[in-house]
Amino acid sequence: MPVVPDLPASDRLTETDLVLIDALQSAPRSPWSRIAEATGTAASTAARRWERLRDKGMAWVTAYESADSVVVAHVEISCAAPEVAANADRLARLPWVVSVYEVAGDYDLLITVGAFDLPGIRGVVRDDVSTLPGVEQARVRLAMTQYGEGGDWRMRALSNAERVRLPQRSPVGCVSFSDTGRDRYSAADRELLAVLGRDGRIGHRALGQALGVSEHTAARRLRKLLVDGRVVLRCDFAQRLAGLTTSVIYRARVPHADCDEVGAALARLEAVRLCVSVSGEENLFVHALLHGLSGAAPFEASVRDRMPTGGVTARTVVLRAVKRVGWVLDEHERAVFYVPPQEPA
Repeated sequence: MPVVPDLPASDRLTETDLVLIDALQSAPRSPWSRIAEATGTAASTAARRWERLRDKGMAWVTAYESADSVVVAHVEISCAAPEVAANADRLARLPWVVSVYEVAGDYDLLITVGAFDLPGIRGVVRDDVSTLPGVEQARVRLAMTQYGEGGDWRMRALSNAERVRLPQRSPVGCVSFSDTGRDRYSAADRELLAVLGRDGRIGHRALGQALGVSEHTAARRLRKLLVDGRVVLRCDFAQRLAGLTTSVIYRARVPHADCDEVGAALARLEAVRLCVSVSGEENLFVHALLHGLSGAAPFEASVRDRMPTGGVTARTVVLRAVKRVGWVLDEHERAVFYVPPQEPA
């Protein structure tokens, strides 16, 4: 594992930490007794280790809306160099901006935006992006179909024998994003989502207290959202502290008729954290998590093997992850604070 500079050993993710994170990626809300059984430790030890990781912002469990109930766009922003960092920080504080990355490529910032409908996406670009200092261009790529996302990605630190001790979540797989403005969430659901976004492992009693309802009511409402597939739970972590120092975003052009087959094949690659089809001629968007820049060439060879028609048209390297799925991050990608999601007015 590469050494992370400027951090003491106690603030780096160990192999034991990665095993625990892997277990929680598979079963984000499983009781500590089940997590301990899979990781070969005591329940109290697993809970204590998790609290340390969470308190330090090194790992966290969050929650968000399923893809089929939200309009999502990836916006590529070009702006004057002196304004890049400040604009990234401004955008990260907006509740309808899901993720923010400073990048090296043919644009400067990549943001993911969630909205209630297509006019909402237009409003964000017109009012929140184009008016920022130094912005020269904002290119919108509307998400069409999701083949794999961050909640499907696994650390792969557990052995197969250990993993079978946990309840298995099927990958979300191929899902069409919403575009009609339909809303599957009541105000009470959104309040619950905001609490889960901060702490996806919150207990039923604490959840009820946060919502001002009984423990039984909180448990019932949460169970319904999970059973209906309207909430995605994800155990996330400071990727750089795990040695995953390089994040690369690829655009590809594939015949539209082949997009579903190619997208599904790419989503199964170990390094792929996000794979979606998007609007425009470059109709496939792939986000890969690699152990250094040297990992790009073998990864791209794997992509070519699964793309008999079309090909990669551009690659962009993430310089700084500023915000990821609602969580604002520090320079080491540790979680600092959470911005609850909200639809743009």
